[in-house]
Amino acid sequence: MFSAADSISIILITGEFIIGILGNGYIGLVTWIDWIKKKKISTLDCILTNLVISRICLISVMVLNGIVIVLYPDVYTKRKLQIVICTFWTFANYLNMWFTTCLNVFYCFKIANFSHSLFLWLKWKIDMVVRWVLLGCFAISLLVSLIVPIVMSCDYKFLATAKHKRNITEMFHVSKMPAFKPLTLFNLFAIVPFIVSLISFILLVRSLWRHTKQIKLHATSGRDPSTEAHVKAIKTMTLFIFFFFLYYIISLFVTFSYLIAKYKLAIVFGEIVAILYPLSHSLILIILNKKLRQASVRVLTCRKIACMI
Repeated sequence: MFSAADSISIILITGEFIIGILGNGYIGLVTWIDWIKKKKISTLDCILTNLVISRICLISVMVLNGIVIVLYPDVYTKRKLQIVICTFWTFANYLNMWFTTCLNVFYCFKIANFSHSLFLWLKWKIDMVVRWVLLGCFAISLLVSLIVPIVMSCDYKFLATAKHKRNITEMFHVSKMPAFKPLTLFNLFAIVPFIVSLISFILLVRSLWRHTKQIKLHATSGRDPSTEAHVKAIKTMTLFIFFFFLYYIISLFVTFSYLIAKYKLAIVFGEIVAILYPLSHSLILIILNKKLRQASVRVLTCRKIACMI
């Protein structure tokens, strides 16, 4: 029999899964339809397509992990299953973070204005460079995910050897630290794309500040497309930074959950909160992206008309 907490957890996780798949699937569908119509895909749509695919994979793995923990609390005692789940989660997680970073960097180079020669060259070549960067992100994510099972297998062998020790205190320290170090290390690696996104955000803010200063200097009035583009990009990146920070803290919390007495509840809670990151950021992209927002309005309008008929 499920407890009330288990039932609520499954309902919340399932709801997040449905919203996440629908939101990311919608972005992918709109970009795909636009690709078919124009017979070519823009750099932004290419990034968004890769991003939503990685997020669908990430949400699926996280939801699967959360449900399995609720239904089978002793899942982490099974070595092979834990390695498989952790490997797929690492791959999808790194793909998602690096593709999101590519999106933030793309916004920065397309919108920000600086006179530095390197920045101008990258701004000019950004469409060509992004395709290779996406491929590099995939290679990095695949490499890291392939290292995970090797490291975890070595840890399990080390733990099996440690069980033969008679000194219980020594065994406690030996058994906890090997499980802690690799997971923490992989979580710390995730800070790299976050720093890159943060740098892009700072550059955008600085570019907006300089642009606003020039507008005031020349006493320009009316709507300014550049300012609007800056503000939209900054809003998107601000919300991304907030949700990513929350996601990063929760990931560390789940990593340390073995130290908590009720580790099952801690992991399930962590999964529920962590899913908000890929889910919410995709919804924010729909709201702030003009093409995605207009497509959603058309869909809702057509549905309303169909209901009236």
